[in-house]
Amino acid sequence: MAARKGRPAAGSSLHGVPSAPARPGPSASGRGGRAGTDTPPFTRPALAPSLIAAILLLACVALLDTSAFVFARWGVAVLALIVLVFAVRGRAWWAAVLMAAVAVCWNPIAVVPIPGEVWAALQIVAAALFIVVGILVKVPRETEPTRASRS
Repeated sequence: MAARKGRPAAGSSLHGVPSAPARPGPSASGRGGRAGTDTPPFTRPALAPSLIAAILLLACVALLDTSAFVFARWGVAVLALIVLVFAVRGRAWWAAVLMAAVAVCWNPIAVVPIPGEVWAALQIVAAALFIVVGILVKVPRETEPTRASRS
């Protein structure tokens, strides 16, 4: 490439310039000393279904006396069973028992006869319970299987 008048050839400034050495900086996680690529040894898979269930419970307090409450019961019962599976995988037996109780109480097939005022209070208590369980249930990460262990 021909040199431009009064300047070096285009792109010549990229040749022979050493790159700056990488300096160790604060990690991405903000926990000094840990590398940014480190992952915790556990996950919280019950958090998302728990938050969805809590939103559903709080939103459907107004539907207690309507026929649409059956759909809320289905949603809460299914989400309680999903969280129950994650609690068992995380060996949080106290959470598994509580989620089983929620699944039984909100079961839309075999309805538990509970008065409306008690249901309203239980909706709020169950929403708080879902949030606590979602935060506290930790499932350990499984190690990646190696190629030799798969065969």
